[in-house]
Amino acid sequence: MIKSSSLKSICVYCGSSDNGPAAHRELARDLGRRMAANGTRLVYGGGRVGVMGAVANAVLDAGGTVTGVIPDFLMQREHGHHDVTTLEVVANMHERKARMAELSDAFIVLPGGLGTLEELFEIMTWRQLGLHNKPIVLINPDGYWDSLLGIIGDMVAAGYARPECADLVHFVADPAAALSTLEAQPTGPTHIETGRL
Repeated sequence: MIKSSSLKSICVYCGSSDNGPAAHRELARDLGRRMAANGTRLVYGGGRVGVMGAVANAVLDAGGTVTGVIPDFLMQREHGHHDVTTLEVVANMHERKARMAELSDAFIVLPGGLGTLEELFEIMTWRQLGLHNKPIVLINPDGYWDSLLGIIGDMVAAGYARPECADLVHFVADPAAALSTLEAQPTGPTHIETGRL
């Protein structure tokens, strides 16, 4: 039975490598199943391997909807997922990130590497600048992102970030907490005002 959700689409940022812990891919599958059960579309980077592939396949296997957005040059490197509901091939990374944000009502960050960090910080910065007011949640299994939480605290302590910047992203333990936290957050316009950047 599909549960109604106020969040029609959630963007998930995560790693595209199979080299990370298997537990992270299982975490992604859990999130995917929950999103499908809620009737929430997954928007993600369009790959079929790693944590990316795990979350997409879980949504699809549970009867959900998946939109992938991938630059043409990454179709081979990240193994573009041709079985998703919709696969948008774009010109470059900038267009990919803007399009993923535009299509989404909220953001969830799973474990990943440098690309995942870059996506997180960009969407946090856009929120700080008032370009959107969409909630952001970071799933932190076994303290994977604890160092990041410390870095954000250090930036605030040093005066490079305002204290309220620490509230731009919510750190949670698991997919259930991520979805309930997002549902509880107020949201702003659904349009990412990338033209103001």
